[in-house]
Amino acid sequence: MPTEVPELDAYDTRILAELQRDARTSMAELGRLVHLSQPAVTERVRKLEMAGFIKGYRAVVDYQRLGYGIRAIVRVGRVEYARVVKLIEQTPEVVNAFNVTGEDSWILEIAVIDVEHLDAVVTKFCLVTETSTSIVLNVPREHATVLPARRENIRPAIRKVTGR
Repeated sequence: MPTEVPELDAYDTRILAELQRDARTSMAELGRLVHLSQPAVTERVRKLEMAGFIKGYRAVVDYQRLGYGIRAIVRVGRVEYARVVKLIEQTPEVVNAFNVTGEDSWILEIAVIDVEHLDAVVTKFCLVTETSTSIVLNVPREHATVLPARRENIRPAIRKVTGR
């Protein structure tokens, strides 16, 4: 039986934005930021968690400081789904894995120490299918705040000429 999804109001949206900015914000501070009492904001956060809007909390780490000098994107060609999932699970260097449509079946983000380590990790996947690897040079946007989707906010990138 599907769970009833509550409508998100402006307070819920602001709470989600603040928690994505800093999940360690105390409930008292969060209340001040969104103009609600601490008990009210605590209850709203609990409801957002229970409804599945908030899936968890985690620390964002600096790969470089942890000794990973290279981040790379590995495109993995068509191959049996279960085989790749098992390989991903056995490869701790894979920090994100996306099963995708298109020419490739998978897009993997990996973190490795150096080029030798990169070669070792990519070779595991090359043994099962073709791959294509790109080294990440810089990351101008990461972990961007995501707010509730609103169709009315969608604007075409260009104005179409209709001849009328």
